[in-house]
Amino acid sequence: MLINISYSDKLIEKKINSMVGSPFSLTDRIKKKGVGSPRFKINKSSKKINNLLVLDQNINYCNIELRPKGIIIRFRSLLETYGLIIPFYKLNIHKEKSNQYSVFYESSFIKLDVSNDIEHSFFKKLITEKVSST
Repeated sequence: MLINISYSDKLIEKKINSMVGSPFSLTDRIKKKGVGSPRFKINKSSKKINNLLVLDQNINYCNIELRPKGIIIRFRSLLETYGLIIPFYKLNIHKEKSNQYSVFYESSFIKLDVSNDIEHSFFKKLITEKVSST
């Protein structure tokens, strides 16, 4: 589900929490050694996401937040923040090249540039969380 998450809205928060779970507690974040990703450069995306990204001339970046039942991929377009909310059971991850991962959700996808060990280790953590949740 692609949604504008720029503004605090209780209905949107409930919908997100029902899909991917509430955010991890502080103790869980410490045990997992963090639940947020470093910043990834977006190489390519599906048409719906790309239509948002081309509205400004900035380099397109995103980050990923782990949740108990899924992930949230956040990116900015103009002055708005958008989130692609993906439950684990609908998440598909493909490593296409040594430095590129593709994240698929239904008809949406984002291809991310992964260049260093910290970014690769986050994807290993993400895959481990996906496997352990099912």
